[in-house]
Amino acid sequence: QVQLEESGGGLVQAGGSLRLSCAASGGSFSAYAVGWFRQTPGKQRELVAISTLGGSTNYADSVKGRFTISRDNAKNTVYLQMNSLKPEDTAVYYCAARDVVGDYWGQGTQVTVSS
Repeated sequence: QVQLEESGGGLVQAGGSLRLSCAASGGSFSAYAVGWFRQTPGKQRELVAISTLGGSTNYADSVKGRFTISRDNAKNTVYLQMNSLKPEDTAVYYCAARDVVGDYWGQGTQVTVSS
């Protein structure tokens, strides 16, 4: 069973950038569809970006043009490059992977964007 660990979160000013990383162990990302989600207190977890096994990507409207999901299968790592950050991007960001068996989640990393 794959295990996921996010890193790269932190505090950044509005307009700044961060790159989140999600490292996998116990499995290869090449066998999974992967995605980034985020959640703020009192709200449901929402999809931010996905990368399918076929190589296509999709983004939430709120982050299109600002965020980019990518994967490095050789390093077994998925990234979320976040540019032009806004205070409303503040959330806990989670990495997830999906295969035919089920969904797997990381523990999350906090991103805080100050105005």
